This record gives sequence, C-alpha cells and structure tokens, in this order.
Amino acid sequence: MPHRTPVARPLRAAWVGVVAGCAGLAAAEVVAAFVGDNASPLVAVGATVVDATPPWLKDWAVRNLGSSDKSVLLGVVAMVVLLLAAVAGVQEVRRPRGGVPLVVVLCAAACLAAVNRPGAGPWVLLPAVAALAVGGWTLVTLARRARELPSRDAARADEAAGNDRRAFLRHTGAGLAGALVVGGLGRAFGSQRVDVAASRAAVRLPTPLSPAPAAPVAAAAPGATPFVTPLSDFYRVDTALVVPRVRAEDWTLRITGEVARPLTLTFDQLLARPMVERWVTLTCVSNEVGGDLAGTARWLGAPLADLLREAGPLDGADMVLSRSKDGMTIGTPLAALLDGRDALLAVGMDGAPLPLERGFPVRMVVPGLYGYVSATKWVVELEVTRFSDATAYWSSRGWSEQAPVKTASRIDVPRSRASAGRVQVGGVAWAQHRGVSKVEVRVDGGDWAQAELLPVPSADTWRQWRWEWDATEGEHELEVRATDGTGAVQTARRAAPAPDGATGYDSRTVRVSGART
Repeated sequence: MPHRTPVARPLRAAWVGVVAGCAGLAAAEVVAAFVGDNASPLVAVGATVVDATPPWLKDWAVRNLGSSDKSVLLGVVAMVVLLLAAVAGVQEVRRPRGGVPLVVVLCAAACLAAVNRPGAGPWVLLPAVAALAVGGWTLVTLARRARELPSRDAARADEAAGNDRRAFLRHTGAGLAGALVVGGLGRAFGSQRVDVAASRAAVRLPTPLSPAPAAPVAAAAPGATPFVTPLSDFYRVDTALVVPRVRAEDWTLRITGEVARPLTLTFDQLLARPMVERWVTLTCVSNEVGGDLAGTARWLGAPLADLLREAGPLDGADMVLSRSKDGMTIGTPLAALLDGRDALLAVGMDGAPLPLERGFPVRMVVPGLYGYVSATKWVVELEVTRFSDATAYWSSRGWSEQAPVKTASRIDVPRSRASAGRVQVGGVAWAQHRGVSKVEVRVDGGDWAQAELLPVPSADTWRQWRWEWDATEGEHELEVRATDGTGAVQTARRAAPAPDGATGYDSRTVRVSGART
C-alpha cells in the first residue's frame, strides 16, 4: 500500500481552491445571463468598488488606463476572488469544512453588492447562490480527493500512486478549462439574449428639420487634431462595467417630479418629434490640462427644452435629475436646459444611431456643461426637482453641482522635436456655448503671439488653431492660452480636475535641432 499523507502540499491545496472558485464564477455567469448582467458577482462587486472610489483615484484610473479601466477593474476583482478561493482551498484541504466559511463570506459579499445596485430585486441573489452551491460543492469534493492523494515521495516509489496524482491534475485542469468555457459561454449568451445590435440596425433615423452645416474643411497644422473626432478615438468615461443593453422598441422615457403634466415617451414617439442636428464638443471633467478627454461629433436629437416645457416645470424647480438604465443619476441645472442652447435627447451620432457604448438608444447632449452634469447615457427618466432636495451620483462624491465647461486650449504639434526654421504649431481650444475668440502662443515665457483661428459651425464646438514659429536651435517651452467669446482670458492658475474642472496653460517642451538640408 502506498503511503497516504493526510495533508496535501500548499500549492495543490491552493489549486483546489482556484478550480472551485472558477467553477463557482462560471455558474454565476450562466445564471446572470438570465437574471441580468448587474447580478453577476464580478460586476456587482466591481460596481460597488467604483462607487466607493475617491475622486483622485478615479481620475488616476481615467488618466492612466483610459477606456481600459473597466476591464482592469474586473480583472483585479477576479484575481482577488481567486486568491481568496485559493486560501479557502488550503483551509479546506487541511481540515474538512475549514474553507467553506470563507466561500460563504465571499458569496454573502456578492449578494450584498448585488442587492444594493439601483433597481435590484430579489432575483439578483441567484447568481451568488449558484456560485455558493457549485463552488462550495467543488471545493469540498476536490479537497477530499486531494487529502487522499499519495505524497510526492510515495508517488516516485510507486507507479500507481504517481498515476493517481497525474490523474488528479488532469481532471482538475479539465475542470478548470470547462469552467472557463462555460463562464465565457454564459457571458456571451447574456450579451446576445437581448439583441441590441439587431435593434440598432433596424433603426431608421429621421431627416432633421434643422440639419448641421458641413464640417469645416480648412487645413489644420499637419498632425494636429481633426475637427471631427473619429468614433474609435472618441473618449468614453462612465461607471458602467457592462454596457447596458436596451432595445429601441423597449425603451421609454418618463418625465416626472415637479411638473404639471408628467409624460411618458416611447422611442417611436421620440423619433416622430421635430429633430435637429448639431455639432457639439463634449468634454469630461476628468480631463487634465492638455488631456484628450474631449471630442466633437454631429449629434441628432429632439430639443430637450420642448419636452420639458410640455411637462410644465413647477415654480421653484431648478434641477433635472436624469437616470440611466444602469442606475446612474446626473443632476443638470434646469436653466441650462431651457436657456436656448441646443440641449438634445440624442438618438444619432455622425449620421448613424448611437453606438451601444455611447448610450443607445437615447442619451443627453448639453453643450457647455461637463459630462458628469449633463451627458446621461442610456437615459430612461428625467425627474424635475431641486438641488436642495436631490443629490446626483457625482455630487454626492464631492464634485460640484454646477459645472460649466472652463476655457481650455491644447498644443498638439510639434510633439517633442522639431528642426530649426519655420515650424507649424497647432492644436485646439474650447469654451463650449461661449465660443473661442482668440488663441495666443508664447515661447520661453516671452510675448504672446496671436494664432490663426480656423472656422467653426457654432460656439458649441472646439476651435482648431495654427501658428508659425521661427524656431531656433535648443530646448524651448511653448505655452498656449485662449480667450472665450465673452472676452474672458483663460486662467493660468493650475488646478486639478476635482471638483469642477482643471485649469492652467498647456505647455510643451520642444527640442529644436539644426535646420534640414
């Protein structure tokens, strides 16, 4: 008889926990495919982490990770879960039922995270319960088998014992692979169960009564930002770990709160309303000085002011609390939606229905306000209320309630090196809804020189600029500043994005070498 060891080696025990953890997560993803993405333990816990993230850390993630921040967060959550599952495996192999309490704690945390998500019902507990049942059973079963395996020395001395160990590794490896496949299939099925892509493909956008003019065609400095931002380059900043899937035929908008006539609108009814098309530059409040969290697109939508006036806001109301399908709340000053600017319930972007990750089927677009107080994606409700009575998601986390876009300018070219002689300097400046009336550049702290401004269709977009520089050899610092349409000059005072937008001059150090021959 080969020698049996009552305790498996730590790595084998940890492996048992990882396999059990993957099995549990796979079961949860399969159930979440039927219940809803937000019920997935990974998504629910990840969303809870996002809610608890302080503004400075959120800005760091946006600045350094960009649109990959959500994938990174979900990956980190999965790694932590599997690390704890490995600990549970070690405990369970050492002592029967020793690791089960940790599994119960993990599933309880997932349940708590899921039920605290906006709009959650009791069914959101099912994925975590499935994870507990499958993961717990797998843990207990594999741990019992691991305790019965022969030691390494015994396996070396006895061929049958060695076969037992190798069979265990093969079976658990196959189980792990199966769990990954099942979990992936569950995620894929969930994404296809509500066929939003087909719904979007079936949308036929109406012809706007007021179309946008053609995009400017004047040539910017070579290598500078184009006037129209390609969709692939358009920034995305939101808290949705999984893009909400809302079919156009299922979408409704409710206008509620302090209004004389509450309204409910379907997607077809929205498309039947007068539509306008406008060029608008959107800007994220997390944009650092010189950052790229800004983009310009051609938006098609119904004027928000008309809808709000039909509902009849009551005296004293000063805020519209918009709600997204994923529960996000955004507070917009009511005055900004009624003052004549082109605030839209947008259904189209650059001539096509909104992309899924940009808010399909309907989102808000409000020129002149940072996105966190205006640009609600997947919008399903507009509650007319007061700032004194309601607090939006970001405002409750220390960001300002009033957030007009601050005047900003950016140097795009040259990047870091240039040749002596005439050098094209260029970039963009923005002050949405006020417009940009002047851009100036200076070298090494000298006098400001006025740059050439390229034409724009309205004050609601950024403005391209260019300037010719007689560059001399050496290292030089370029700075830029803009003046808005009211005559106010961009401030030089450096400030971080929180709580209401970054300020300061964008600068660039350029090393100039000898002239080209």
